[in-house]
Amino acid sequence: MDEVGEEAAWHGVRPGLLTMRRLVLALWLGPLVLAAAVVPAVLGAPVWSLPALAPLLLGAWGWRALGRNFRSWRYQERDDDLLISRGVLWRQLTVVPYGRMQLVEVTSGPLDRKFDLARLQLHTAAAASDATIPGLEPAEAERLRDRLTALGEARSAGL
Repeated sequence: MDEVGEEAAWHGVRPGLLTMRRLVLALWLGPLVLAAAVVPAVLGAPVWSLPALAPLLLGAWGWRALGRNFRSWRYQERDDDLLISRGVLWRQLTVVPYGRMQLVEVTSGPLDRKFDLARLQLHTAAAASDATIPGLEPAEAERLRDRLTALGEARSAGL
C-alpha cells in the first residue's frame, strides 16, 4: 500500500456523527434550558430566569467541544497495522497490528442507522488494546471489516 517514502492518507469520520452527537446534546440540554427560563417567568419572577444561562453556556461549550472531538477522529490503513487517532486534550493514537486482531465487527444502533452511520469494533487478545472507529459509512465499515479480517488471518498464520 505504501511506497517507500510515501505516507498513506488519513481518513476522517462522517459528518453525520457530529450531527447525531449535537442532536443528543440539544435533546438533553434543551428541556433544562427551557425549564430554567420559562418556569420562573411564568411564576412572575423573570429575574430568576437568569439561571437558564448556565445550561445555555454549557450547551454552547458542549457544541464546540463536540466539533473539536469530531475533527480529531481519523484512521489510517498501513501495510502491517491500522492506526486510530482521536482526542483533543488527551490525544490517543492506537496502533492495531493486523496479526493481533481476533474479531472485527460492525455495529449500528438506532441513531447510527438514522444518520446512516456504522461503528467498527476491533478486538485483540489484550482487552486494553481494543479499538473502535465510530461514524463510518456502513459500506466503508463493511469493506474495512472484510479487509482487516483477511489481513488478520493472513498475518496470524505464522503465530
